[in-house]
Amino acid sequence: MITFTMAVSHQMSSQILNEKQSLTKRTRTKRPVTVPFEQGFHFYTAVGNYTGETATNLKEFAAKLQTVPTESITFHFQRKDFQQWIKNIVKNASLANRMNKVKQGLCPDDLRKEILNIVNA
Repeated sequence: MITFTMAVSHQMSSQILNEKQSLTKRTRTKRPVTVPFEQGFHFYTAVGNYTGETATNLKEFAAKLQTVPTESITFHFQRKDFQQWIKNIVKNASLANRMNKVKQGLCPDDLRKEILNIVNA
């Protein structure tokens, strides 16, 4: 009887621990990462031509993508700046990998839409 009680108690403890770990993972992935301004994504249209727009998290990034000139989106996408910032600063390699799959050569408006779809997914 004691062995059965211990086995049931151990099984319940394992289930609670697994549920807690699962909840922690879900919570951790949903929390937006905000970085200091210095590490934010600074939008340029060319080297040395800052647009005055900076995003410090993915929500701001998506909002800025809707309004920055398409030249900025093309400039950064060709250089893989978006992917590098998302992977190395925001620490979301999965999102960066999905963005890497966007076809080169899309017209600027389609590129904007495609990147926004990925970021907002």
